[in-house]
Amino acid sequence: MSPARSPRRGGAKGGSRSAAPKTGKPAKGPKSPKTPKTRGAAGSSGAARSKAKPLSPAAEKAIASRAAKHAAASVRKADRPGSARRANPAARGAAPRGAAPRRSPGPKGLGGDQVEGRQAVRELLLAGTRRVREVWVASDQDEAVVLDDIAELAMSVGVPVRDVSRQKLLSQARTEAPQGVLARAAELPEVELADLVLPRKGAPVPFLLLVDGVTDPGNLGALLRSAECAGVTGVVLPRHRAVHITPTVTKAAAGAVEYLPMALAGGLPTAIRQLRDAGVWVIGLDGSGPNRLFDLAVSDQPVALVLGAEGKGLSRLVRERCDDIAAIPLAGRLDSLNVAAAGALACFEVARRRLAS
Repeated sequence: MSPARSPRRGGAKGGSRSAAPKTGKPAKGPKSPKTPKTRGAAGSSGAARSKAKPLSPAAEKAIASRAAKHAAASVRKADRPGSARRANPAARGAAPRGAAPRRSPGPKGLGGDQVEGRQAVRELLLAGTRRVREVWVASDQDEAVVLDDIAELAMSVGVPVRDVSRQKLLSQARTEAPQGVLARAAELPEVELADLVLPRKGAPVPFLLLVDGVTDPGNLGALLRSAECAGVTGVVLPRHRAVHITPTVTKAAAGAVEYLPMALAGGLPTAIRQLRDAGVWVIGLDGSGPNRLFDLAVSDQPVALVLGAEGKGLSRLVRERCDDIAAIPLAGRLDSLNVAAAGALACFEVARRRLAS
C-alpha cells in the first residue's frame, strides 16, 4: 500500500510521509491544517488533484475589502504632485517593445480651462463669456480688495468659492505663483478664421494678430495683453507646434483672453492667403525687413500683423505669403527685441495711426 501523503502547495516536493504498517489499516497521523490549493497547482505524479475548499462569505468580503484598500492607496500615491503613475505600459497605450513610439496627439482646442492669478480670475468672472465651475482661494493669506471682489463676483453669479489651505492650492496650481487664487472653467471658445474678417455693423475694422510658432507661454500671455489694450479684434494661433492658452498664458495675459476672439489655423501660410483674399493687408515683422514699421501707411484698412517665433523669426512660407515685411528700427547695440515687446510696439503703432486718422 502506498504511503499516505500530506497536502502540497503548488506541487512543491518535500511533504512529510508517514509509513503504513504491513498489516491492517494505515496509521493515522496528526491532521495537518487544510490549505486551499491554488488553481492549476500540480500534485505529485499520478496523484489525483484535490478540489479547493470554497471560501466563506466573510473571507471573501475581507479579501475584497483589502484589495479595495490597496487600490485606493496606489491611486492616492500616483496622484501626488511630482509622482509618476506606475501604470501598465499597455494600458497607457505604449507601443510594444521594438515598435516605433507613438506620437501623442496635439492639443485639440485653445485650452484655458484653469485660470490662475488674481487679475485673470477677476476678469474671467467679469467677462461672463464662459461657464466657471469653481473658484479656489487660499485661506491663509493677507486680505486684499481684489480677493473680496473675486468672492463677491463669484457668489453673484452662483459660482462656488472654496477656502483651501495654501499648500492644497499650490498642489493644484500649474504656475509658480498663482497669487492665492485659481478658477476652473470651460475651455475658451474657438472661432472660425472667416468670422474674424466678417464685416459687422458698428464693429471696428479688422485688426488681427497672427503668431507664428511662439512657444513661450509668458511671451504669448504678455503679447495678448498688449494686443487687447491696443484694440486688436482677433488672434490667430497655429494648431500645432505652438503654445496655446495655458494657466501661465492666462496669468500673464491678466484677463485679455476673455475678450480676444481666437482662431486656430492648421497652417499659417494658408490662413494668410485666406486673409489676403478677404482684403486684409498682411504685414510680417522681421528685423531684416526692407521697410520700416513707422513708414507704413496703416490707418483704416483691415490689417494683420504677423509675429515670428523666438529666435527663429518668421518661417519661409509665412514670409513669402505676407504683403509686406517691416522692421522695427533699433538704435542700441542689441539686434533684436523680445517677441512680446516687438508685438506691443507694432500693435500700438497701428493703433496710433488709426487714432490719428
